Amino acid sequence: MDNKFVSASVVVLGWIPPALPLIFIEVETQKQRFRQLVHQMTELCWEKCMDKPGPKLDSRAEACFVNCIERFIDTSQFILNRLQQTQKSKPVFSESLSD
Repeated sequence: MDNKFVSASVVVLGWIPPALPLIFIEVETQKQRFRQLVHQMTELCWEKCMDKPGPKLDSRAEACFVNCIERFIDTSQFILNRLQQTQKSKPVFSESLSD
């Protein structure tokens, strides 16, 4: 096997695009923001719906939790759709390599 080919392959395979760490950080930051949102919504629903903890939920608390969770799901879906729109407007990784 040609030695130049082997060394060129190592260079190419060992190459990390400069934008890759930034993309990873951005994705992890978005995940953390989503986790914070889940935590905040859980706390909000609990504070809003749970008057006093007991062995069973009364019908008012149950309806409140259901409504709160449904609003959380609606909000989460809206956020996910917005993130997808944002990602679509950014250049795709392979496209940025061709520049």
